Amino acid sequence: MKFTGKSSTLTFSPPWPAVAGLAVSLLLADCTGNDKQKEGGSPDGPGGAPQGPKAYAVMTVQPQRTTLFTDVPATVQGTQNVDIRPKVDGYIEAIYVDEGATVRKGQRMFRLNAPQYAQDVITAQAAIRTAQADVNTAQMAVEKVRPLVEKEIVSDYQLKTAQFTLESKQAALAQANATLANARTNLGYTLITSPVDGVVGSIPYRIGNLITASTTSPLTTVTSISRVYAYFALNEKQLLTITRTNGNGTLQQKLARMPDVSLVLADGSVYNHKGRVETAVGQINTETGSSNFRATFSNPESLLRSGSSGLVRTPQPIDSALVVPQRATYELQGKRFLYVVSRDSVAKSREVLVAPTPDGQSFVVQKGLTAGDRVVTEGASELRDGTKIIPRTGIANPPTTQGQKQVAGR
Repeated sequence: MKFTGKSSTLTFSPPWPAVAGLAVSLLLADCTGNDKQKEGGSPDGPGGAPQGPKAYAVMTVQPQRTTLFTDVPATVQGTQNVDIRPKVDGYIEAIYVDEGATVRKGQRMFRLNAPQYAQDVITAQAAIRTAQADVNTAQMAVEKVRPLVEKEIVSDYQLKTAQFTLESKQAALAQANATLANARTNLGYTLITSPVDGVVGSIPYRIGNLITASTTSPLTTVTSISRVYAYFALNEKQLLTITRTNGNGTLQQKLARMPDVSLVLADGSVYNHKGRVETAVGQINTETGSSNFRATFSNPESLLRSGSSGLVRTPQPIDSALVVPQRATYELQGKRFLYVVSRDSVAKSREVLVAPTPDGQSFVVQKGLTAGDRVVTEGASELRDGTKIIPRTGIANPPTTQGQKQVAGR
């Protein structure tokens, strides 16, 4: 500051570093305020009001009755698979059926050309006529000698001789009749008929082929499919479950108390007729660790064919299962989690072991939950572990599921 002349001029020189520092401070404060406004105001919430916890739908898990299903691979076979083989030798003269055709018991299928059997019939018929003539001659001899013996003209020895001759000729006649019957039977074998009702398999031979009784391959196969067998295997653990959950008695008696089983076809659809598990091999295969079972299904529409494959779905009723909606869970690194609400309304993440239900809407929790736990059913993806929430009560349990499907071996 300085004064000049009569008048005075005041000059002030402030410290410039201090001014620059003050300007920077004001600029930072302004930016911080703008950022807070962009984020919705102060940390206490818009307009300075504190932001409270959000409301989430919550359900209380309670045990309910459901059914577990186990799907195991199965092979379908007809109740009868009959190989059609010739009993006599001959050339195929005619084929009356086609592959895949439905036949009835007694319906003709093949005819063999074997003229020697027709000749055997003619020869046997001629032998019968000769034997019958011999019997008649011997009978006349007996009738001739008998009155002579009665009058004591000849000895009784001659009568007995005539009677023995008659019996011999009668035996020869019986033998000729048997030969004729055998010849007719062999001739009948040249016409091959179906022994059962069923479906014709492949026919590897054609007209003109020579067929013998020792031919390796059969003429065809007739499969009875009005009822079919589904063969499947259960492991040792599954066999123990069946043994323990179906009362006392023998294995067959326990199988009789088992619920009906279903058959899942190759296209994923469920066969519309239920089946019964009727037989089981009690011995466990040491190589596979499984026991073989057989279920029987009716097949009125002939939908099932011998040799086809599918899955036998065996049920296991459960009296107390913990079921949660699938939307209540989330997956992280191959594991399944959900949020359990504590008494102080804090959502805590918990790992659970689950299996999907057939309807695809729910999970059966096998491990990680207990009855009475409160579970967040909606908005699980928004939550964080330890977040305080407002439980929105009044959410009913999901409807009882039709069952849980498990794939064998998992």
